[in-house]
Amino acid sequence: MHRRLRARSGFARDDHDRRGCALIRTVRQYRSFDRTVRLLVLNQFTINLGFYMLIPYLAAHLSGGLGLATWIVGLILGVRNFSQQGMFLIGGTLADRFGYKPLIIAGCLLRTIGFALLGVANSVPALVVASAATGFAGALFNPAVRAYLAHDAGERRVEAFALFNVFYQTGILLGPLVGLVLTGVAFQATCFVAAAIFAVLTVLQARALPQRAAGRGGPSASSVLSDWRTVVSHGSFVMFSIAMIGSYVLSYQVYLALPLEARRLAGPGLPGTAAVAALFAVSGVLALVGQLRITAWCKRRWGPGRCLTSGLLLMGSAFVPPLLTAATPLPAAGISAGELVVRIAPLVLSASLLSLGQVIVFPFEMDTIVSLSGNRMVATYYGLYNTVCGIGIMLGNLVTGSALDVARSSGLSMLPWLAMAALGLVCAAGVSALDRADRLSPEPQVAAARS
Repeated sequence: MHRRLRARSGFARDDHDRRGCALIRTVRQYRSFDRTVRLLVLNQFTINLGFYMLIPYLAAHLSGGLGLATWIVGLILGVRNFSQQGMFLIGGTLADRFGYKPLIIAGCLLRTIGFALLGVANSVPALVVASAATGFAGALFNPAVRAYLAHDAGERRVEAFALFNVFYQTGILLGPLVGLVLTGVAFQATCFVAAAIFAVLTVLQARALPQRAAGRGGPSASSVLSDWRTVVSHGSFVMFSIAMIGSYVLSYQVYLALPLEARRLAGPGLPGTAAVAALFAVSGVLALVGQLRITAWCKRRWGPGRCLTSGLLLMGSAFVPPLLTAATPLPAAGISAGELVVRIAPLVLSASLLSLGQVIVFPFEMDTIVSLSGNRMVATYYGLYNTVCGIGIMLGNLVTGSALDVARSSGLSMLPWLAMAALGLVCAAGVSALDRADRLSPEPQVAAARS
């Protein structure tokens, strides 16, 4: 009898350990990796902390603080986005040719300069240069960091990218809060603190990050154009990249369509701000609390293709709840807290489903890119992938914004949400078809090059 009781209590303790708080699981997972992986994920947290303490307040500084016209503000922000998303392929190619560490250091140094310049620049040309520098810095270090992490994580790539996303999302959550405090003092203070963070990162990575050989895995005599032709001619990779574009368009709606709808339903002022904050909070917290456990659960039960398909289906289903609010009229003045909760509850559910889908997709998405590359020119593959998806985000946001305006004015308010839900289904169907055709594994010629 006592043995049975002890056994039961042992099972209870084991179950309690498995259900330990997210922080404990994160610390355990963090400690289970070697020093380089730990340094890379910690660096990514710091990179996001410095970036997101400044960028969310840049538009207000340009328009309000400097009094620039709206089209000039859009131009400056567009230059930053293009210089990052449009240059990922360049950054990935350089990382594969010269090694991951130099590109990570160069990117952090360039962002140090760009953020410091944003703090002192008053003229439009200087602001454009500073904005371009901050964007191109991301194009330099992002593919290199991911390729470096994949290299050093080895067979534990999925777990490493899950941990990476926890630190990534933590930086996104904390950055705007720190920036809010600093911007309350002066926007220049935010710029200089962010620049200082990247300056410290530059020095620490130069001293502590081990050097890794370039990841081309091929003859050194091949040209850049030859490398690009190799990647572009990889049929399975190109089809996978195209199939995943929609996932990036959908995930970006937490910054576009969902906040716009939340402000429409909650009204201007504090209620609208609180509604948008709730969307960001639930999205970020779910990623932080659930990432490691959800990734482990999916990996035990499914293969990468099914994990990707399931996550994409969830992301598509996230746009079904807003159908309930699409026809809701604008609120009366002085909306109560209870009415506010009722109005935005479907959007909170939408943000939760979208975040859950992203949590499932991200580690397996990153791992699939490495698998398709055959561990050869990994940074270049990441660079092209991010460039393709960045172009998709730009076009998708343009179409989404226009569709929301047209749908509202024409009385077809449900149409954009139905279209986004359908986009998730199309993406899931595309990835599922690639998986069934065994196109998410290295092609024979890639595998041969790897050996």
